[in-house]
Amino acid sequence: MKTTRFCVVAVAALVLAGTTTPASASATVERGNVTLKVTGKGLRVDRAGGWRDGHGTGVKGRLYAVHPDSGRYEVRAWKSATRMSAGNTRFSDVDWTLNTRFAPGTKLCLEFNKGATGGTPCARIHD
Repeated sequence: MKTTRFCVVAVAALVLAGTTTPASASATVERGNVTLKVTGKGLRVDRAGGWRDGHGTGVKGRLYAVHPDSGRYEVRAWKSATRMSAGNTRFSDVDWTLNTRFAPGTKLCLEFNKGATGGTPCARIHD
């Protein structure tokens, strides 16, 4: 019984951790069938990318940022997604090397041109 309760609490903690967007420059954020993964330290983002569930023809992704003062701007242009499979799971993947410093409070977001449901995931960059 204790083991089951511990597992339920651990899974709940992981689910809650995955849905929170603030993270230094590293985060994993899921919205609907799209997941954004950002890695870095402090305000510097080294890599960013993500995936959406399912394969599709002509699927592309792009990164954009939303700054609290200056608004939305493109970080990386549309890029063709790579079709990936892991067992019975199929997904479309995009990835970029950024090595870029962002202003505090900037949101980094991933958008797909088709097949995305549930919104666009964004990670807020902060110290």
